[in-house]
Amino acid sequence: MAAALARVLDRAVRLSFPIRIRVFPAARFSQHTVARCLSTTPAKKAVETTTPMPEADGFPGVRTHQDLYEFSLREPDTFWGTLAKSRLQWFRSFDRVSDCDMSEGRIKWFLGGQLNVSVNTLDRHAQKTPDKAALIWERDEPGSEVRVTYRELLAMTCQLANTLKSHGVKKGDRVCIYMPNSPIAVAAMQACARIGAPHSVVFAGFSADALASRIQDANCETVITTDQAVRGGKVIELKKTVDAAVANCPMVKRVLVAQRTGQEVPMKHNLDFPLEEEMSSQSSECAPEIMDSEDPLFMLYTSGSTGKPKGILHTQAGYLLYATMTSKFAFDIREDDIFSCVADIGWITGHSYVVYGPLSNGATTVLFESIPTYPNPGRYWEMVERLKINQFYLAPTAVRLLLKFDESWVKKYDRSTLRKLGCVGEPLNVEAGDWYNNVVGEGRCDLVDTWWQTETGGIMITPRPSQPGAEILHGPMRPFFGIEPVLFNDEPGPEQGKELPGTEVSGALCVRKPWPGIARTIFGDHERYLDTYFRPYPGTYFSGDGAHRDHKGYYHITGRMDDVINISGHRIGTAEIEDAMDEHRDVAETAVIGTPHDVKGEVPYAFVILKEGVRRDEEDIAKELKDLVRKSIAAYAVPDTILITPGLPKTRSGKIMRRILRKISTDKEEELGDVSTLAEPSVVDAIVQSHKAYKQRTTS
Repeated sequence: MAAALARVLDRAVRLSFPIRIRVFPAARFSQHTVARCLSTTPAKKAVETTTPMPEADGFPGVRTHQDLYEFSLREPDTFWGTLAKSRLQWFRSFDRVSDCDMSEGRIKWFLGGQLNVSVNTLDRHAQKTPDKAALIWERDEPGSEVRVTYRELLAMTCQLANTLKSHGVKKGDRVCIYMPNSPIAVAAMQACARIGAPHSVVFAGFSADALASRIQDANCETVITTDQAVRGGKVIELKKTVDAAVANCPMVKRVLVAQRTGQEVPMKHNLDFPLEEEMSSQSSECAPEIMDSEDPLFMLYTSGSTGKPKGILHTQAGYLLYATMTSKFAFDIREDDIFSCVADIGWITGHSYVVYGPLSNGATTVLFESIPTYPNPGRYWEMVERLKINQFYLAPTAVRLLLKFDESWVKKYDRSTLRKLGCVGEPLNVEAGDWYNNVVGEGRCDLVDTWWQTETGGIMITPRPSQPGAEILHGPMRPFFGIEPVLFNDEPGPEQGKELPGTEVSGALCVRKPWPGIARTIFGDHERYLDTYFRPYPGTYFSGDGAHRDHKGYYHITGRMDDVINISGHRIGTAEIEDAMDEHRDVAETAVIGTPHDVKGEVPYAFVILKEGVRRDEEDIAKELKDLVRKSIAAYAVPDTILITPGLPKTRSGKIMRRILRKISTDKEEELGDVSTLAEPSVVDAIVQSHKAYKQRTTS
């Protein structure tokens, strides 16, 4: 046995991958498995891919990255099952890798397995590298960062978990988290995972009404928040927003309030509790709940085309494995790397690439509290120099914003530690991509422009991983392991709904095979889940996005196909904005579309019909409508333009022709085509004239 172990260790050293020695019950492995591990067969050459995957050396016939990708499609259970056993820590290993049927929307992974996500993200690293920084909290003021080790984050998480338990929170209870990026917010997420209470993190920029609707839909009895938030030198009154929301949420039994500024805020008796004070009396040890692979981990609300936000539900093992793998292989995270994703934890990017993915890999992850232009446009790059960041992941909105400033704001800082530049959100345009690559990355970093969604759980299409030295062009390009994109014809006609093979084709972007990170349902509405994602193109997952497959087989995202706008990487359904505006006493009907914006990618453009007899000033009404959207949803959802019109272009069946509105909003009336089939063709010319008059007023 000693000699055999020596051979295994020698092979590991020669292949230069980390050695992990773990002790499992003997029953976990068959005699065949043991014999294979101790085989004296000469080690084959490591698989050629940008980030080493030692497990792949055991996959038959796999030599190159392309071999590995094709194997992941051909043998998904072997591929994902092997990685789940080697990359995650289990209380009980799974009996079956997957039970999936895309035609029925049935998705189950790692059946029979039991684990705890917080053990995987915290305990195993606290045992191995307790003093390594898990988090670097980059606070609003530059140079005031705070480092939190794995040992400290685990202790904080356990104290918070015990606090929740002391208030009666138990496995299966939903907990709402309304907090800015901070260590206590990460601990809150981890504490929920530790006790098996699914968390619902709500972006701390949403209004009281939007927060209340999410609390109500999830039926949360517990809310965790902070007294205030600090962002870009400004103080944001989070607790006051929570108070206004909770006033309409009778199911809420407790609000745990952490301190960010320490300023006095209203605290209601028997409802509001100071979080740090509650935690101080709790033990820093908390036994993790044993969770089944398919138990809920969290829910995250995203906008849809119906107006009601969808509570996308992700489960334990599949989500964690996918976040772990995509973090590791898209960004080539190494043991001593400083990984910085500047997203808010209120979005899926913050979940997967600020919290769960990096921590599962034992990395040091940066929590960015501020904005890219505070106190000046060099904030990001000063932070890169000071913290010695290796990977930087942001949204195209930030890139387009920063490229407007002089390059000296970038070049005055040392960025030599950067290896990977990532981008996520709406499509990255060529000009912004070139600036990001050449100015920020000095042309020497891999530019990883990623495509994925809240529903997918993690990155789906990305230039890396790949064969070492493979080219990187504009766009996401290559599908990740296990992901098989497929395009369908979405144009009306006899070919609609048919698959588009080959290259130089564009259509509806779908995914043919299931993957572990996919969302399992929409909370409380599984039929909507099936209708939205699995019934439009049966047998596949429908993303709602369009894509082009070029002559090399690379993928480029062309944008949303439904009535969802992508504002600065944040998706919002047009119906949700319309519903808010329709509440105005003077409004009869609204239609909202997305129109291109140099910085934000897209912004809402609202066409509004007033009720008969309204004679008020249109500018006053527009201001009131913007305030209404800001109050009902959030500031980012406020329409950039509100145009009062006499009517809307509708078919005879009453459907609004948003295609026509998009052409008008972008000054392409010559491309309107035949409008004679509309119920009122003359209304189109009236809208065109109103749009021109509005532009003349606002630009003169």
